[in-house]
Amino acid sequence: MQKSPTSQPAAALDSRQLDLPLFAEPAPAPSSPLAPSAPQKPGAPRAPDGSKLRSLTIGAQTLHYQLKRSSRRSIGFAIDSSGLMITAPRWVTLADIETAITEKQRWIFAKLIEWQTRVEQRALPRVDWKDGAEVPYLGQPVRVRLGSPQGTLAFDAEQAALALPLPLQADPQQIKDRVQGWLQGEAKRLFGERLAFYAEKLGVSYRAYALSSAATRWGSCSSDGKIRLNWRLIHFPLSIIDYVVAHELAHLREMNHSPRFWETVESIFPEFREARQTLKHHPPELLPTL
Repeated sequence: MQKSPTSQPAAALDSRQLDLPLFAEPAPAPSSPLAPSAPQKPGAPRAPDGSKLRSLTIGAQTLHYQLKRSSRRSIGFAIDSSGLMITAPRWVTLADIETAITEKQRWIFAKLIEWQTRVEQRALPRVDWKDGAEVPYLGQPVRVRLGSPQGTLAFDAEQAALALPLPLQADPQQIKDRVQGWLQGEAKRLFGERLAFYAEKLGVSYRAYALSSAATRWGSCSSDGKIRLNWRLIHFPLSIIDYVVAHELAHLREMNHSPRFWETVESIFPEFREARQTLKHHPPELLPTL
């Protein structure tokens, strides 16, 4: 997150549930800082929490921003992939806030454009769903083949090929649904095996486990022992999956990210530092838009 020097640190995570952020995939792009001027209405841009964004027209440009009031003493500016967030004291008038925005407009627009460019450059490629399409599975490309000779879905690990019982003229959506269904089935099976393995190593038990399709989280663990893992982890090598599994299970011992938490992770997955860096900087092209 890009912050102006006057902003405060972000609030801490809710201690009842801790998530592992999804680093490789950016959040949705912010509303364009060059959006046409328009009054707030039901269809106007909204913040990630669903609240309406305020608008300020500066010259020929209209800036959308989220405003939060707090007990802080100064006006804070923060910009990330969700757009501009302004935190201001409760006693500061809207006119004063908009004056401050105008004074910092060059910095604000420059950072907004920087974030938009970053998101566009990291946009995930779309798979051309047809015979010969490739998708990553456990860190390696798997080629999709239509017209399975067995008449059933079949995966050949040696040939890295997934045969589908669909005709060559199959609709792309049909192909996508079959492949995604197979990937999710593999994720459910494999993640369950890794959870059982590392839970035994750590001497903990979890209450329930489910797949998620979260846009911003690889995994989460709640204080009542429920674990959720993003099914798209199946695209990554097994070491990355193991890191996320160990990370979430460690929260059953430490519901925080303290030094003791990382010691717990290391006790069952010593290579966590390398895996964490790999996940954080993993090339997004290995995660196709499905």
